[in-house]
Formats: sequence, C-alpha cells, structure tokens
Amino acid sequence: MKLRPFFITLIVGVILLLSLAGSSVSWILKPSPLPLLAGGVMKEPITAVFLPKQAPVMVSLLTNPDRLDGLGRFIASPEKRRRSHQEILTIEKTLLAKTGLDYQSQIQPWLGEEITLAVTSLDYDHNPNNGIKPGYLLAVSTKDQQLANEFLQASYSAEAIAGTSDLVFESYKGVNLIAQENPNLKKNTPLSATAVVGNMVLFANDIQVLKESINNVQVPDLNLKNAPGYQKALNTITDPRIAIVYTNFPELSAWLANLPIPELPEITQTLTIAFSIKEEGLVAQTALIGVSGDNNRSPILSEPVEAFSYLPANTILTATGTNLNQLWQQIETGLDQDSPLQQLLNRSISHLEEPLGVNLAKDVFPWVKGEFSLGLVPKEEGGEADWIFVAQKNPDVAIDEVLETFDEWAENAGYTVGNLSLLDKTVTVWTKLKATVNQNKRSLASLQAEVSGVHGNIDDYVIFSTSVEGISQAISPEFPKLIQTEEFRHAIEGLSPENDGYFYLNWQKSEPILTQKLPIARVVEFGVKPLLRNLRSFTLSSQGSENGIRRATIFFNVGVE
Repeated sequence: MKLRPFFITLIVGVILLLSLAGSSVSWILKPSPLPLLAGGVMKEPITAVFLPKQAPVMVSLLTNPDRLDGLGRFIASPEKRRRSHQEILTIEKTLLAKTGLDYQSQIQPWLGEEITLAVTSLDYDHNPNNGIKPGYLLAVSTKDQQLANEFLQASYSAEAIAGTSDLVFESYKGVNLIAQENPNLKKNTPLSATAVVGNMVLFANDIQVLKESINNVQVPDLNLKNAPGYQKALNTITDPRIAIVYTNFPELSAWLANLPIPELPEITQTLTIAFSIKEEGLVAQTALIGVSGDNNRSPILSEPVEAFSYLPANTILTATGTNLNQLWQQIETGLDQDSPLQQLLNRSISHLEEPLGVNLAKDVFPWVKGEFSLGLVPKEEGGEADWIFVAQKNPDVAIDEVLETFDEWAENAGYTVGNLSLLDKTVTVWTKLKATVNQNKRSLASLQAEVSGVHGNIDDYVIFSTSVEGISQAISPEFPKLIQTEEFRHAIEGLSPENDGYFYLNWQKSEPILTQKLPIARVVEFGVKPLLRNLRSFTLSSQGSENGIRRATIFFNVGVE
C-alpha cells in the first residue's frame, strides 16, 4: 500500500467526522448535558510533544468519536438519527478497511479523548540511496492502558499464529518498541511500528519514526508543543474547540511534491486552525504566521458594506470588503514572492487575467479604494452565470477616465460600445454582432447582439456586469438582494460582526457550476463527498492581525436535510 494516499484518507476521515458533528448540532435539544455543546473543550493536542517543530501537517481530534456520534442522538426525527449514526459507522469502517481492525470490538473499549494524525518528517532516514521516506505517526490516547496493551498483544499473537509477523522488539530510552522488520509485510500494514508511552498509543510507519517521537518528548526544544510560533497562534484562539489542524506550508508543499527538503527552508509560514461546534454548523478559527506588515490591526468593519446591497438574492458566490488596492498590496508585500501561498495566488490571478487581457494589479485594483463587492449570479434559463462587480467611487480616482480606458479595451477587442437606457439609468454596453442561421430554413439568417459587458454610474458606485440582465437585477430596487435573505443571515451567524469583509459560497447552488468549470473542485468533491453532501454554504471573514498573526474565521453552515 502507498502510504501517502492512506494517510490522506485518514486525514479526510477526521474531517468527515467533524462535518457530521456539525450537521447534528442543529437538531440538539437545549437541555442536553453533552459537554461538546459549549463548542468543544479548552485544551490543545497533548500529542504535539511527539512531533518536531518542522512537522508538515498535524490533524488532531480532541474528543472521542463516540461523543460526536452522541450528538446525533438528539436529532428531530428517528429517520435522521439513524442516518447520522450510520454515516459515523461508515466512516469508521472506511478508515479501518486497510488495517483489518474492527472499531467497536477492538478499539472503542480503550480509546480516549484524543486522536492525532501527523506527517512528522519529509525523509526520516535521510538516506539518498533508498528514496524519499516520509514519516507518519498516529497517536491515540487511551482511557484504559491495560486494555490498550491487551489489544496490541492480541494483535501480535494473531499475526504470529497466522505466520504473517516478523516482529522486532526493542527498548529505546525506557520505552518498549515493536515493529515489523520485513519490508514486504510493511506494504500490507502501513503503520507497522507501535509503542505505548504513558496513556498514549503510538503507531508509525517505521521504528525510526517512533524513536524520533520519543526524542521530541524528552528534549522539549525539539517538539511542536513548545514551538513559540505554534503557541502564539493558539493563544489568539480562545474559543473551545473539538479539533486542531496545523500546517507548515513550506514543509507541506515539499511533502505533496515528494521532496526530501523544502525548496525554501528559510521561509516561515504556518497556519493553525481550531474547529468549534456552533449552532447549525462548524466554526474554524485560523491563525496565519509568516505574513509581514502590520503587526496589530483591528477589523475595519462592523457591518456589511453598502456595496454588498446591490448583489441579487440568487448570488451564489461573493467577496466584499473595502480598499481592494490596499488589500492587494498587503498580500503582495506580506507574502514572500517564492512562498507556496504567494505562488498559488499568482497562478490564480494569472488564470483570471489571461482571458481578459488585463493586469489586475495595475489596471483594476489601484482605483478600487473604497467599498467593493463581487458576485456570481446564475441565470434562471441556464447557461453561463453572470458576474457583478460593484465599486465605490473615490474622490482621488478619476473614474470617468477609468471607464473610458475600459471602453477602449472593449473596442480594441472588436466590441461596439454604446449607451442604453435601463430602469431610468443610462448604462454603457459592449456588444458584438453575431449571425445565426435558421436551421429549418438555411437561406434565412438573423443578427443577434452578443453582450460581453455592461457598466454604469449608479449613485455613489460603479457597477459592472457581464450581461444586461445581471446589472438590471443589481440596480432594480424591486429585485430581492442577498443581504436581505434569511439564507445569508444564517451564513454569517457564526462570525464576528467586526471583520474586514466576507467571502461567501452557497455550495449547494454553486457545486454544479464549480465542478464543471474547475477540475480541482471535482477532485475535492470526490474526496470529501459526505462532508459536501451536508454542506449548505461556507463564509470566511478576516479579523485583522494580532502580534504579527493574521486572523480569520470560517463558518461552515451544514445540516442533514
């Protein structure tokens, strides 16, 4: 078995358990005594002491999976209760399918309150002659150490009787280690080395990984738990949580690319995420380290910007905020040009610029210094969805000259630029004539005006759209707006009103469009389909920075219908 897909499957499994926990919350009765109703627990992963400071990724579940299953016992109807419980059982079976273990009979009796999955190193033996061998660790707390030892002993005895074991027993710094020495056996047992350290049971893909984990415990300066950046990030997240995810971006990028060392090891860039249970979903609080610039900056908004009020109620994707130019400069100067995050951002921007033939950073961002909102609006009759962009006019920007420049680009691209009276407003339309042939009477043809873009000055704002229908919905006072919908109000319930803006995605309505247009969306959907089946929407907002740590919150609005 290849370890990388196996380990990714384990990580996805933990995320699925979290999603099902969130989808059950909306059914919980208020008097329930379950401790997770406070949102989670006020603790950090104990198992971080086993990991090195440079660990590429750690996913830690801070509660027993049975507690997550217990949330589903408070649902509104027996049918939903059975569905939630069955999905938990399905995930458990899927995670253990390649291990030959049964959760309920072999693991549940001794499993404690923490499960941590981690990539510990990029190449644990540093031997160029045998290829790249990442280190993988599964650390599980136990509520009954004797039962845990009995489970391990029974597993070894069963292998010995079946003749499938080739075990090595070794004592290392007072800890008894057990591992399969035969490399052919390791292919069938991805986590083939084990040890019991206190109330923790460790599983690794090699005995050397276990030795390094023990070294990390005994030398505090080596482990992740005592890493100053990791502790700083956790200190900015004060809410109870049920899980912690930690990533070291340069190391993670190297692991995904199967490299023995990061391409730029001098770059420090980490992200810590804490998941909490809230009404109707999950809240992920994030702390990003490695972005230079303002060390302490409070959020600048206390309510949605007025530019947001132009987006129609059927908008399925939106980004809103203020001073797009400043936001871009903070990102551009705050991230190292060679960092994985900056490279990903640059590729995304280039993907947008190429079909437009514009330089967004030079031609668009500089004049958007006030409020802005961007929305994707599907057409009722189907076809290409419309984009709507709203930007507040700024006295420092000669907006008429900006619009004239855009009109020149359209004319150079072969479009006709003209004015149109629309809802008592005058807008500018970019059109191109297109001949269509009647399929029944091929001798007859007609001309159609293909609209590529529309823009207009509306009060204190400039509004762009890819169609006349789109801008009509934006400027019509009679057309319902997204900000007025109960759906959007639910989407921001788990977020602080003090923020720098919102990024909102209605997954249920946008999924067909995204999976068609973006190949990566199809991969994500396939990998975490149970989560996405329950996901209604997610909303992200930034909360400024604290002591050089960028803060943001994501609310996953989930629920089983």
